[in-house]
Amino acid sequence: MEYQGKELFRGVGIPTPRGVFVRSPDDVAAFIAENPGAWVLKSQVLMGGRGKAGGIKFASSPDEGRELARELIGKVLRNEQNPDGEEVKSLLVEEKVAIASEAYVSITIDRAAKKPVVIVTAQGGMDVEEVAAHDPDAISKYWIDAAIGFEPFIARRLAFAAKLPTGFQRAFPSILGGLYAMFMEYGANLVEINPLVLSEDGRVIASDAKVDLDDNGLYKHPELKAWKNEAPADEDQAAALATGLGISNYAKLDGNIGIIANGAGLGMGTMDAVRNAGGAAANFLDIGGGAQAELVKKSYNLVVGDPKVKAMFINIFGGITRGDQVAKGIVEALAGDDVRKVPLVVRLTGTNEKEGREILAGAGMNPVETMDEGARRAVELARG
Repeated sequence: MEYQGKELFRGVGIPTPRGVFVRSPDDVAAFIAENPGAWVLKSQVLMGGRGKAGGIKFASSPDEGRELARELIGKVLRNEQNPDGEEVKSLLVEEKVAIASEAYVSITIDRAAKKPVVIVTAQGGMDVEEVAAHDPDAISKYWIDAAIGFEPFIARRLAFAAKLPTGFQRAFPSILGGLYAMFMEYGANLVEINPLVLSEDGRVIASDAKVDLDDNGLYKHPELKAWKNEAPADEDQAAALATGLGISNYAKLDGNIGIIANGAGLGMGTMDAVRNAGGAAANFLDIGGGAQAELVKKSYNLVVGDPKVKAMFINIFGGITRGDQVAKGIVEALAGDDVRKVPLVVRLTGTNEKEGREILAGAGMNPVETMDEGARRAVELARG
């Protein structure tokens, strides 16, 4: 969430507005009473477009802050990005900054180039998504060679190319350098400041923060584990975290064939194979790379815990993930008397494939050879 991203920003020297994270209207009132002035109440949700969805309010007194917080906390924000909506459970109360100009800066992964790419435009703010469509020349990009890393000239070149106002230019190398350091240190998929604000008194401040961290890199920062536990916005995300998966690694669907695969691409391909065979997936579950037996067991239990699941297809391509560990997890999952058992189809290929097949054969299971074969068999079993 924004308040968490800004905490990481401050850790690498990126200026942010003064503020406090709160969970109740009384906390808002108490903070404003101790800090008189103009304040912004920002709903802390995992979706963009909060302003347009009515999730941002302005207050200049304790009583006004309390009443506006009562309106926001418990409210479900909806927009095109998230039509189902998300309930507001907390707020970030920040100083209201007098804005002279807004810019946009982000770093993400260009998978085609296999490099981090920095994206900058002087047209930041709520409508930044429209810039690419209506004024693509206003967007400047730079691909950083990770072996060399960030150099200040990159920021100067981008500031010039994007025609950032002069007030941004002195602070921009430091801000972009901090953003890149954070991107690499935390193994981020995306770090974004929108808007990066030039205030009327000459400060350059990260007015908003969006940070998407790769779950596979969080072992390097165990202090962020508590943040993961706060993050889920729905039951599927909470179930994924409780199982030991990433927040986006599991989702229920409407079919009756449970699916476990390693890798989002293989998971979606398995769902397509099931559909092509005349069936429908009951879920998406990406078990990730390097999955151990215990995680396989927990993932199996998560999927079959859905009563509409009539058959299961486990499709594993062994790279980092070892076939013998997956096989052990499957056997352990089926060993308990308290575990719901459904007809099971397994495909194992790749690393330690032979060992995994031997483990499954010892438990009376014979894996299929191909994904399409497994999909057809799962559909047949689901039909009974």
